Amino acid sequence: MPVEEPPEGAAHWSPLETDEWYAARNATTALRDVLTAAGMARDFPYLRADLNAFGHGLIELGRVSPETAERLAELLRRALPSSRGSAEADDSCTRKTE
Repeated sequence: MPVEEPPEGAAHWSPLETDEWYAARNATTALRDVLTAAGMARDFPYLRADLNAFGHGLIELGRVSPETAERLAELLRRALPSSRGSAEADDSCTRKTE
């Protein structure tokens, strides 16, 4: 069965041809890898990349159990001090070189 070409002047759009789609997909992959390393791969069954009606990339996390939300909150709490420390270190290095 031959593939029909759209009529000349017809609108044509594919999410696979947008930077937003690739950004959403890459972010989803990065998040999936971290959740897997934290032993939470099965806790986010609805995790996926998506685009809204305007073509903006979105990450769908989906519904999670209260236990999963608590565990994710704890992981984020633990990560905050280390990210603040690295930001402060970056700031002090920048100030020294100025």
